[in-house]
Amino acid sequence: MSRIGNKVLTVNENITVDIQDNNIVVVKGPKGELKQQFSSELDIKLEGTSLTVSRPNDAKQTKMIHGTTTALLNNMLIGVSTGYEIKLEIIGVGYRANLQGTTLNLSLGYSHPVQYIAEEGITIEVPTQTEIIVKGIDKQRVGEVAANIRKHRRPEPYKGKGIRYAGEIVRRKEGKTAGKK
Repeated sequence: MSRIGNKVLTVNENITVDIQDNNIVVVKGPKGELKQQFSSELDIKLEGTSLTVSRPNDAKQTKMIHGTTTALLNNMLIGVSTGYEIKLEIIGVGYRANLQGTTLNLSLGYSHPVQYIAEEGITIEVPTQTEIIVKGIDKQRVGEVAANIRKHRRPEPYKGKGIRYAGEIVRRKEGKTAGKK
């Protein structure tokens, strides 16, 4: 029995949910609109302000997608109401970021600056030269953009230099300890 799948989701008054044919769910809110198609095996119902997902049988495939569908619907409801954001930190001497329009310019110790163009629906903010904030309404896309920015210079274990998530703990290694004899 899926505890997440049986969870009843509450829909705020400023959010509209439209369930179309083939389990296409359109969620509209103050931040924007999200649309996603779910498996036709599941039954998605909106009754008043409660959104429920139920499965018709206990087949292995339906059990697997039951909780996932509920979690994705919950992410859609949160996204259109409050949105998602991920903060990144840049650590290292001479490492910095600046924003020109929708293009993020990163100086990461390479011989050339690294440019990252923001996707549609994703906003990137640079409050200081060593902080990057990725915002959007789709949780998956926000995480993917943050991971792609981090991929340009992952934190290395010896000095900890690179791009890391805010609050991420980087395990540090000890350098060479062999002394001269």
